[in-house]
Amino acid sequence: MMKKPDTDKLTVGICGASGYTGMELLRILALHPRVEVTAATSEKSAGKKVHELFPFLSSYAGLAFEPMDREKLLDKADLFFLALPHGASQEAVHYFFSKGKKVIDLSADYRIRDPKTYAAWYGLLHARQSTLKKSVYGLPEIYRDKIKKAALIANPGCYPTSAVLGMLPAVRNRLVNLASIVIDSKSGTSGAGRKADLGLAFCEVNEGFKAYGLVTHRHTPEIEQEISNLAGKKVVVNFTPHLLPVDRGILTTIYAKLRKKMNTKGVLALYNRAYAKEPFVRVLAEESLPNIKHVRGTNTCEIGVRVNDRTGTLIIVSAIDNLVKGASGQAIQNMNLMMGFDETEGLCQLALYP
Repeated sequence: MMKKPDTDKLTVGICGASGYTGMELLRILALHPRVEVTAATSEKSAGKKVHELFPFLSSYAGLAFEPMDREKLLDKADLFFLALPHGASQEAVHYFFSKGKKVIDLSADYRIRDPKTYAAWYGLLHARQSTLKKSVYGLPEIYRDKIKKAALIANPGCYPTSAVLGMLPAVRNRLVNLASIVIDSKSGTSGAGRKADLGLAFCEVNEGFKAYGLVTHRHTPEIEQEISNLAGKKVVVNFTPHLLPVDRGILTTIYAKLRKKMNTKGVLALYNRAYAKEPFVRVLAEESLPNIKHVRGTNTCEIGVRVNDRTGTLIIVSAIDNLVKGASGQAIQNMNLMMGFDETEGLCQLALYP
């Protein structure tokens, strides 16, 4: 029998808690001093204890997965994380939000501002456009003030997080030709979700390395939306994702032509100024470059930059853990801002995975 929730803590429900992002929410929130997880849903694992599915989460000994019955869940938590598939979040988000709950959605359903763009890339009509208009895109490095006042957050995608954080200072400072942007990203297999899929099986992925989703990947309009917002005009990019034979991490390399002659030292100085007060962005020194191994399990985005003097090209490299800064960690960063907690609470003590 589950104990009564601690009334001094924020009560949180996680819908879709048995997937990778749900698992990471549980892992990180277990360390959060001001939060108690009081509900976790999973259709396939309903009735099973959390620690039975994830033995390392022994602190949830009294919590069992339950079906997603929205009416029964409503009174169990003050804030809901939705780690549901695209399309499945539309109605669930609207229900909890309309009932006065704070909501952080980790799907793409509330990220794309234009419903026509969403329909074109996701093949779904957006049935809750009035709720969509009230959502705030949850990238704190850009929208921190809006997030603090919001009740509904659209948590960014993993590839867009790595790409937009990499591009932000260059676009804001008009360093590059916006028509020349090429974004080349590589992700671990957990980015595809916790599901049975032959293409993600060990023997299919191990010792392989391939591109996928050329010109059709659904994170493309999200990247373009946010870079366009930074630039103040429509920007179209070339974005190509690749599948790495590792379980987690994203390394993104961005190429763009400089608008005027600059050297690496000057660009680094600009990036350091831009991110000087950001707790989860680390700009590396000129002799270093990001490595997914160095951000594994953390909410940190590493960024390195180089100028190719021969071609007049700015090269930006960023690294994140796709399940943390690319999903669940960023969602908790947003929760902290929404609730008036210290932004880093429950996140700075995250240890690197071995």
